[in-house]
Amino acid sequence: MAGNDWINSYLEAILDVGPGLDDAKKSSLLLRERGHFSPTRYFVEEVITGFDETDLHRSWLRAAATRSLQERNTRLENMCWRIWNLVRKKKQLEGEEAQHIVKRRLERERGRREATADMSEDLSEGEKGDVIVDISTHVDSIRGRMPRISSVDVMENWASQHKDKKLYIVLISLHGLIRGENMELGRDSDTGGQVKYVVELARALGTMPGVYRVDLLTRQISAPDVDWSYGEPNEMLNTRSSENSMQELGESGGAYIIRIPFGPKDKYIPKELLWPYIPEFVDGALRHIIQMSKVLGEQIGSGQPVWPVAIHGHYADAGDSAALLSGALNVPMLFTGHSLGRDKLEQLLKQGWQSREEINATYKIMRRIEGEELSLDASEIVITSTRQEIEEQWRLYDGFDPILERKLRARIKRGVSCYGRFMPRMVVIPPGMEFHHIVPHDSDMDGDVERNEDHSASSDPPIWSEIMRFFSNPRKPMILALARADPKKNITTLVKAFGECRPLRELANLTLIMGNRDEHFSLLFQTLIMGNRDDIDEMSSTNASVLLSILKLIDKYDLYGQVAYPKHHKQSDVPDIYRLAAKTKGVFINPAFIEPFGLTLIEAAAYGLPIVATKNGGPVDIHRVLDNGLLVDPSDQQAIADALLKLVSEKQLWARCRQNGLKNIHLFSWPEHCKTYLSRIASCRPRQPQWQRSDAEFGNSESDSPGDSLRDIQDLSLNLKLSLDGEKNDGVSTLDNILDSEENGSDGKSRPENAVLALSKGGVIGGTQKALSMEKADNTIKFPALRRRKYIFVISVDGNTTSDFLEIIGTVVEVAGKDWGAGSIGFILSTSLTISEVHSLLVSGGLSPSEFDAFICNSGSELYYPSSNSEDSPSGLPFLVDLDYRSHTEYRWGGEGLRKTLVRWAASINDGKGEGKIVAEDEAGSSMHCYAFKVKDLSLIPPVKELQKLMRIQALRCHVIYCQNGSKLNIIPVLASRSQALRYLFVRWGMDLSNTVVFVGECGDTDYEGLLGGIHKTVILKGAGTSACELHANRSYPLEHVVPFDSPNIVQAEGCNSNDIRVTLQKLGVRTG
Repeated sequence: MAGNDWINSYLEAILDVGPGLDDAKKSSLLLRERGHFSPTRYFVEEVITGFDETDLHRSWLRAAATRSLQERNTRLENMCWRIWNLVRKKKQLEGEEAQHIVKRRLERERGRREATADMSEDLSEGEKGDVIVDISTHVDSIRGRMPRISSVDVMENWASQHKDKKLYIVLISLHGLIRGENMELGRDSDTGGQVKYVVELARALGTMPGVYRVDLLTRQISAPDVDWSYGEPNEMLNTRSSENSMQELGESGGAYIIRIPFGPKDKYIPKELLWPYIPEFVDGALRHIIQMSKVLGEQIGSGQPVWPVAIHGHYADAGDSAALLSGALNVPMLFTGHSLGRDKLEQLLKQGWQSREEINATYKIMRRIEGEELSLDASEIVITSTRQEIEEQWRLYDGFDPILERKLRARIKRGVSCYGRFMPRMVVIPPGMEFHHIVPHDSDMDGDVERNEDHSASSDPPIWSEIMRFFSNPRKPMILALARADPKKNITTLVKAFGECRPLRELANLTLIMGNRDEHFSLLFQTLIMGNRDDIDEMSSTNASVLLSILKLIDKYDLYGQVAYPKHHKQSDVPDIYRLAAKTKGVFINPAFIEPFGLTLIEAAAYGLPIVATKNGGPVDIHRVLDNGLLVDPSDQQAIADALLKLVSEKQLWARCRQNGLKNIHLFSWPEHCKTYLSRIASCRPRQPQWQRSDAEFGNSESDSPGDSLRDIQDLSLNLKLSLDGEKNDGVSTLDNILDSEENGSDGKSRPENAVLALSKGGVIGGTQKALSMEKADNTIKFPALRRRKYIFVISVDGNTTSDFLEIIGTVVEVAGKDWGAGSIGFILSTSLTISEVHSLLVSGGLSPSEFDAFICNSGSELYYPSSNSEDSPSGLPFLVDLDYRSHTEYRWGGEGLRKTLVRWAASINDGKGEGKIVAEDEAGSSMHCYAFKVKDLSLIPPVKELQKLMRIQALRCHVIYCQNGSKLNIIPVLASRSQALRYLFVRWGMDLSNTVVFVGECGDTDYEGLLGGIHKTVILKGAGTSACELHANRSYPLEHVVPFDSPNIVQAEGCNSNDIRVTLQKLGVRTG
């Protein structure tokens, strides 16, 4: 074939530059990676991407046939074979990914059909045609009548409407180096645009009327290779200008960066390595929020804690953290992805160089994706910059389906049941910006260019002369492009369009500010804009290839004197580059194939530049708001040339676009962003810890410190019937019925409060003051009276047999009894068993429930306390159920709709199986917030991740757990878990997590990983729980990606006997006596 001559030329070139292929292959198959330009890699990529597998195989055969004793030919034969295999593997990976995409599409369509079938009512027109809300709907209603946000009247009006509010908002951004001033943007891949965004968001929110305090939580870093300021525990964010602040700051008011210590104490590590330490951050953040809520309560809350109105996570790691904090505190959660794992995974797989396993090993991508899925499960609102992010990126996730989301929203508007299905609200809010320092240039270049003759050269910015030296006629309008030298930015098509359009060349000059930085940020993010590049030989192969192509095109079309491409500029030069383009009556262009947002388009508009932009992605939304230019198909070279020619040749059109941009640019300001942001928070259903009104009732005083026990429940009489293990009694309301009847109540009470009030009438113990007061006249109620405890031992060993479990319980209790004084140790039992099974287990082992402070049952979906009075319990069991915990964990619980879907799933598993039911509903093992199923053969059912995916696809938010050695399946609320129950006890009763010791086995139920991280201490009992290891055989990511086995808080005991446990506790610093 003709192509073989080209292949042979490339192969000869590879041999000439040296044996670099081996080095390129050692790390990975990914040849397009960061680093210096490698000719070997460049030529290998050209071969692999440019020629068919058949040609490569033919070249190898030819090299093998002409083999001689010369080293050159031997190397040639070996290289041909290896390159051919590279192409074969790339083709194989592409085929596997294509099959995966088809499978995913079928799963999504099947899940959507089943969800729609459950929601059996006919769809309304609203369900069929409802569209995702974005900023354009807001803009259409205000365009032409809203004054600039800098108007004093507008801000004073906004301030007067919100001055009485005192909101507390928590933002979270974990990775990178975050500080308020002199940010080191671009220092590494983790310290980029997101860092600037979250700092400016916190700063802007802190100045808004109605917002009292904003905390930006991040990681405290005290490492020798970073500045000392990142180790400071807190930092106040000063406002940019006094005119933006319309309120007086209170004692603790304003915006702050709060640095929480977690992870290695003396290391600054990349975000991919932070995952094992997320639970530690959550515990530390929880402690800070509780303390701050009490402080704010004293200042502005009349003595009652002021809880955050929302917790907002930024990026997957912070989203995962925000979900856990939201669940522990029962407050609304917001999420911003910034960049999404599934989108990155898809892009890497399209390259075809790495398998999923290799990508996951490098980027921990599956843990990141799970964090994003959990964020979808827990978020009230997901904030995006553009509709493109919703329609092209979020649609890749199991937990979000744009079509199903529109159907659910329409049903909610009509007041029709969604059968337990929930979808987060996607809201488009473009990033805010500061414009007060920008002054558009009003003059033009006529009579102003040849200043060297009449004025000092220093009167013009130096960058002007640096650019204009390229031009033979600098008076012509300047077409300005700022972009990385990346194929996705499509600069080569722009140069072709300019070079092949003679009228455009005669009317305008072209300025290309190019660079090779992978992390590129705009002027308003105050860092380098892509225009500083390395020498070509030091650039990555991809960037070098693009730049070389552009230089060749300049030569091909003889564009010398018409194209400028300066190599360097300073950060401070960027405003002057925009001003120069505007001064020449030029145009700004962004021709990228896809642009997620397009911040530079907004910058250009702020300086009075009309725009030509790609019609793919964020520029569509920007253009809809600004109406200051033209959109083009980036692959249509002629369309690009025509749009540029139209703007530079039609002066009236140019002037109109300039004026529109300047008039509407305020819609992208920080105050406008914050107004939209706060209005979205106001639309969330208020949620907060349900017991805050009853703390006095339970005797929570200042003298009760963290570390007080949960035990010693007072021996008081109780005349309320308990509903345990999901038992239903005639004449007693169930939680589902109460929630259904109270959901649309008009008495002004919240849904959880109505539920507790109604349940108190029917016989389940509630936690609110109002629920208690109804019975207080005739009955006294038993609740935990806090006493000071030195340690809390949590026994969470899974697997093996119940007799082994009972033996471990007895051993731990024995160790505590011998080595510590009476009352200094509290005990909590944490298990997948029901409370009835726990009671039977304790009785069989001769243990009394009163020896324990609390019982976390049903995999963390239920929380009980011991009681000495069981006369009125239907089950005759001496336990009290914590309704406050139920109100926390009921968030997005699917109820009967979820149960029906699970029953249908079980039936599909059992179909065609002649040996009987593989999966059967376990009504006795179920409870109000736990649907249990018995599993006959674990190998015949899908792994836990597949069932979790199925539930998410159908918009059912839950936590799927395989437990008891795979013989049982528990489905519980999405924010319920055994680890979350411990955090609840910390929030509710002040249990000190740092003095809590959790005992686990070597393995456990599929929620095992959640028990290992955090600030509590963990004892891994060697030999225990090993039978549960098969439950983890099909994990999405290895346990090492999420468990900090190097943490000093995790120690493995040599065995399960008392001496081994005692030695291990001493290693953890748990002192006796």
